[in-house]
Amino acid sequence: MITAERITDLRDLDDAFTIRETVFVHEQGVPLNDEYDEHDRTDATHYLARATDGTPCGAARWRPTDKGVKLERFAVLADYRNQQVGAALLHRVLEDAHAAYPEATLYLHAQLRAIPFYERHGFEKVGEQFTECDIEHYKMIWRGTMTA
Repeated sequence: MITAERITDLRDLDDAFTIRETVFVHEQGVPLNDEYDEHDRTDATHYLARATDGTPCGAARWRPTDKGVKLERFAVLADYRNQQVGAALLHRVLEDAHAAYPEATLYLHAQLRAIPFYERHGFEKVGEQFTECDIEHYKMIWRGTMTA
């Protein structure tokens, strides 16, 4: 079973950073200086997904902004994709962000290939396509509901 938990230990945060670096920097060519920012060690709440055997396999974070709560840095290692890791992370992040800011707009910037995934989980595209770190994105807002 895949688990996704809020990070409370610096070793887990290091694992999350390693996953992000593997996916974004090495696979997608995002510059290292663009992957990490001031929010990583200040106002972001981080998550780590683990495979059944306990291996760290996914990472994400959320943070409050002046536009609502931004969900970001969703990354799943290649060997664990299409195994519900992203869904486990997204569900946990949505649950916690919504609990912390129940009236806030929950949004993210989705890479084009991830849009169908986010749409299946209650997000809808808003606005025009844009580029971040040479990767095309759409802003997406969560229109779903929390279920028990």
